[in-house]
Amino acid sequence: MRLAALPLLFAPLLAQAASLSVCTEASPEGFDVVQYNSLTTTNASADVLMNRLVEFDAQRGELVPGLAQQWEVSPDGLSYLFTLRPGVRFHATEYFKPSRELDAEDVLFSFQRMLDTAHPWHKVAQSGFPHAQSMQLPQLIKAIDKVGPLQVRFTLNKPDATFLATLSMGFASIYSAEYAGQLMQAGTPEKLNAQPIGTGPFVFKRFQKDAAVRYVANPDYFAGKPKVDGLIFAITPDANVRLQKLRRGECQIALSPKPLDVQAASQDASLKVLQTPAFMTAFVGINSQHPPLDQARVRQAINLAFDKQSYLKAVFEGSASAASGPYPPNTWSYAKDLPGYPHDPEKARALLAEAGFKDGFKTTIWTRPSGSLLNPNPSLGAQLLQADLAKVGIQAEIRVIEWGELIRRAKAGEHDLLFMGWAGDNGDPDNFLTPQFSCASVQSGLNFARYCDAALDKLISDGKTQGSQADRGALYIKAQQIIQEQALWLPLAHPTAFALARSGVDGYQANPFGRQDFSHVSVKP
Repeated sequence: MRLAALPLLFAPLLAQAASLSVCTEASPEGFDVVQYNSLTTTNASADVLMNRLVEFDAQRGELVPGLAQQWEVSPDGLSYLFTLRPGVRFHATEYFKPSRELDAEDVLFSFQRMLDTAHPWHKVAQSGFPHAQSMQLPQLIKAIDKVGPLQVRFTLNKPDATFLATLSMGFASIYSAEYAGQLMQAGTPEKLNAQPIGTGPFVFKRFQKDAAVRYVANPDYFAGKPKVDGLIFAITPDANVRLQKLRRGECQIALSPKPLDVQAASQDASLKVLQTPAFMTAFVGINSQHPPLDQARVRQAINLAFDKQSYLKAVFEGSASAASGPYPPNTWSYAKDLPGYPHDPEKARALLAEAGFKDGFKTTIWTRPSGSLLNPNPSLGAQLLQADLAKVGIQAEIRVIEWGELIRRAKAGEHDLLFMGWAGDNGDPDNFLTPQFSCASVQSGLNFARYCDAALDKLISDGKTQGSQADRGALYIKAQQIIQEQALWLPLAHPTAFALARSGVDGYQANPFGRQDFSHVSVKP
């Protein structure tokens, strides 16, 4: 099949606003997005600095051309030929001046460093390549070949219904091979993570950890220069302070507001509330490799002990629906007949006794210090879980860990119970299953349940090879049954994605996947 390029809409050259300031909740882990898996890092790197071969249009719910203006898929589903958009320029900065435009060599570099263990850049990523490993790209992709200066062919070992959608994820961003070569020659490859170069709408200027990330508009952006001259991520962990800054005009957009802040903003004529149902699930990951959490009955008891409705009311304040499994209800393979775990402390105590823990046991609850869309009030949520577990004899110590360290240590499997959340990137249900429940993802660290089961792994793998959505859905429903029976998560909530903005902000839309697009945003003085 063949997808023709869509026409680009170039923004008119109007008077430019000085800058757009966005209050965000945490510092990115870095800017070499392939090394990381948090949405915070994707927002600060892939979303503003980079582009991918294909993009996912959340409003239209479909894949659209990105750096590839068209692609062809062979009848057997094993070959993907991408034709790149001509005339795309990489960022020119104080530390890099590109001598050429984007071409096939950049695509080869961007993927081969993740896939080829012998590639000189493979070992540079200290955190590895969690998404590429979890999505099993080294096993899926047989070869990547340069067909011409602007053409690249991916050859797969087997058909994969998720392949194109996977290429729209942040980690699949395209990097400059020329810039990477200069850094390697200079002996400073680590600068790729500290001084990023992309093709995106904004150009990186500087980063001050826990304070701000500064960008300027890319005058050469192939889709047209952004409507603001500058972009600032004002890192503000406290949601109350984000709202205060918004009211004072220090920020024009505030992300991850608390439910009460949403209510307050809706009554303020100078502010507006932007929202959309989020394709996300908040959960507590239960580390199945840590005894006694390695017993299904113990994990089931934890689910039964928790009063989820009280949690939703206290933490989300009516802005989220209860989760019973990994998928949001609007997922096309959602297993609507799975009952979930009711609040039943008596049954929880009985299961613990059957498992040999009549008197309970000790464990830990890990959470972050600052609120986010998927965890608006980390302290309160952890305290509620702690209190409910204590009622069935489980003594849980709360550990509050800074976000970057929390992610790093959780990927290493150090946690017991972990407050976490997952956002699908493109609406495909596999975007939850493979990263969170496959065996390969235990190795990469994204599988926070640390659970590897041959039957579950086969259902996930087989689901990618099916041609029809109905056949894939049938396998994914069986996978959800195993996930629930094994109680790998304590599912919490499906939130509403909110953002707050000044009334003069135009062109910004809340994204169900948590991705950020500021290229079309304008700000009235």
